[in-house]
Amino acid sequence: MINKTEVDSEENTGSKNISHKHGPRIKTDSPVPGNSVIFNREYPIPEELLKSLRYEYLRRELWVPLELRGGKIVVIVDNPNNILKRDIIENILKTKAVEYVSATKQDIWKFIEYFYDVGEPEDENITSGETKIGKIPGVSEADLSVVKLVNDAISEAYDKRASDIHIEPDSQDKIVNIRFRIDGECIPYKTFPYEYKAAIVSRIKIMANLDITEKRLPQDGKIKYKVPGADEIELRVATLPTHGYVEDVVLRLLTRGKIMTLDELRMPPNVHTLFKSQLTKPYGLILLVGPTGSGKTTTAHAALQVINKPNVKIWTAEDPVEITQQGIRQLQIHHKIGLDFAAAMRSFLRADPDVIMVGEMRDYETAKMGIEASTTGHLVMSTLHTNNAPETIVRLLDMGIDPFAFADSLLCVLAQRLVRRLCVKCKEAYQPSAQEYAELAHHYGEKAFAALNIKNDGDFKLYRTKGCTECNNMGYRGRIGLFELLIASDNIKQMIISRKSIAALRKTAMTEGMETLLQCGVSKVIAGETDLMEVLSVCIR
Repeated sequence: MINKTEVDSEENTGSKNISHKHGPRIKTDSPVPGNSVIFNREYPIPEELLKSLRYEYLRRELWVPLELRGGKIVVIVDNPNNILKRDIIENILKTKAVEYVSATKQDIWKFIEYFYDVGEPEDENITSGETKIGKIPGVSEADLSVVKLVNDAISEAYDKRASDIHIEPDSQDKIVNIRFRIDGECIPYKTFPYEYKAAIVSRIKIMANLDITEKRLPQDGKIKYKVPGADEIELRVATLPTHGYVEDVVLRLLTRGKIMTLDELRMPPNVHTLFKSQLTKPYGLILLVGPTGSGKTTTAHAALQVINKPNVKIWTAEDPVEITQQGIRQLQIHHKIGLDFAAAMRSFLRADPDVIMVGEMRDYETAKMGIEASTTGHLVMSTLHTNNAPETIVRLLDMGIDPFAFADSLLCVLAQRLVRRLCVKCKEAYQPSAQEYAELAHHYGEKAFAALNIKNDGDFKLYRTKGCTECNNMGYRGRIGLFELLIASDNIKQMIISRKSIAALRKTAMTEGMETLLQCGVSKVIAGETDLMEVLSVCIR
């Protein structure tokens, strides 16, 4: 069996001293130049010739070395007369001493599957309505190579600042893809032989204390893992059955204990000042909104850090508890046993709180209790999955929330997004074209942009990606936040009571000084922190 985890290039050593572990060549089976080769398991595996060749590459390009005979490497190929392919093969093998023999596409694939010890699932045996899936022999979850593979993936993901690890067996290409989500983008990490698919999943299930025999249903769990040279981290594990009788695994790296301050969030100065002033209010409702992965939890804990004092009792209900703070009492939600956000809110109100932070207002009951708590002397903070600040108000009203109580309790709504930051080591300045300048003005708003008094002359520069070793040649490193803060002024409160539209709320809020997410993004582009493509990828308007 070939260990493909060590195969990273498409080059071959070209060694002529090759020994076969499967015994000597049976001369009657040797191919004759010019004849076609038919798949036969009697051929020994040419391990030395395959050492530096990738399984997926050979499958895609339809060729594979068969043996070394008479000082020449015998290669089976779908079309021996293809001069271009022959040149590529000889370049990869680093020798002109190659003998080409034809074979059908199916037979070439069979040889590759056989050489790399990759089997196909057994046929489905349907008995009494059940489907029995055969297990591929070979690698097991206890093998040291699999243990090292999983450990290395977790450690490297941590070193590369990845937020998630995606393990994706591909039943069509017969490989196992592993990707890291870094700065919001899924980046390929490595590919492994298809035979590893079950072993990798079983190994992770064992680490997360999940049922390794259950392959038909999704499972969730957690792993505590000690990164060499770093602190212990926690990973949230989700397994999902996917097409081809395989399972995908997604591991979320939870960055415990890392609390950013409001200053480190780099909000626009006016947003920072206004938002911080709302945190000093004795009671009321503060909403943090945005899609999953937009940094709401980070902002919430940065805000709680401002008000986390010895004389303040703070309760939080989170799912999961990703960031911990000393002095704050944090409750983990467990939906399976009935401990949801609404149940947590009911308990908090009997636990003498000053400040309550609810992970999410996802239903009417939780929202209603949060608003009631904020009108009875508590400062309540919560998150919602809405696109922008004005939409949040309409969404809660559509839930059936009493507009009078809502208007009375609301302090502010902070919407946010995360965009990739241009690598500070390699970003390069350039003079924008007239079209790019006009596009900036269009997205910011013609009148508002004109008020900025930015002229497209020789002094005005934008920045773009270049790529260096510091950013893995991506051109981006890290992320920055875009923020939209709607303050519940008297005018906004009257509009809530009157159930005004999203457009009307936005217009009034902007008149009162609210900078939209898109405007904040354009400001970051002008400041050279990101580019317009990144901003438009997360902001609609």
